Amino acid sequence: MMALLILSGVIAFIVYRFKQEVKESYQYAGRSAAPVRSKLLPVPRVYRQILLKYFPYYGKLSPLNRGKFERKVAQFIYGKRFIPRQVNEVTTEAKVLIAACAVQLTFGLPQDYLRFFNKILVYPNDYYSSITRRFHKGEVNPRFGIIVISWQSFINGYLDPHDSRNLGLHEMAHALRLEQMIRSESYPPFEEEVLIQFDDYASKVCNDPAFAAQTFFRPYACTNEHEFFSVAVENFFERSEQFQNELPELYEILCQLLVQDPLQLGS
Repeated sequence: MMALLILSGVIAFIVYRFKQEVKESYQYAGRSAAPVRSKLLPVPRVYRQILLKYFPYYGKLSPLNRGKFERKVAQFIYGKRFIPRQVNEVTTEAKVLIAACAVQLTFGLPQDYLRFFNKILVYPNDYYSSITRRFHKGEVNPRFGIIVISWQSFINGYLDPHDSRNLGLHEMAHALRLEQMIRSESYPPFEEEVLIQFDDYASKVCNDPAFAAQTFFRPYACTNEHEFFSVAVENFFERSEQFQNELPELYEILCQLLVQDPLQLGS
């Protein structure tokens, strides 16, 4: 009798694992087919409704570029695994807005980027890390291809579009900069020469006495070159005109890196 129970348990486990592997295989195949799906399938109407209602960047685009933006959003959603943490699900609204944030950053780039990061973890609020022993609003984990977002902090970043504090753009910028290192020999996001110019300018801002009076960026920007890039991206999109006026050379370098100018979106 005991042997029969053990055998039944082993068979049940094998069947369960088989079903899980089949499910994961289908999910993987679906994510791999994201570029094709986004081109062949119509963009869900609800995606456009959410973008029009909540995403000002999209609203400033020309009709042609809106269509391009919508397909990139769909491709991002199809290609990622959105994983809820401390909530039951990641809503369609959350998926669309997180995807739109990523597309906003990468919209001008000729290739599709952030593909290495295929898992998006979404917490309802700031979450506690047992590793750092402190609360986080978001983070990027290149080892496991994960971007982590606190939904409330993400929303707060878009509620005030001019305070240069945007969690979504900040974390997506980290991921994009890391992808430069991961894909350095095959289609990196940035031209290496332009990125060197950016880092040289960042070093001047943070270390050259001639820039000592520079107060455009918050002090946290000078933590390291990665944080400087993320903070610069936040300002690039949220305080574009002031950025261009106060640091025109650096603004132009970012325009070259991201292949877009937020002040010329409608053109």
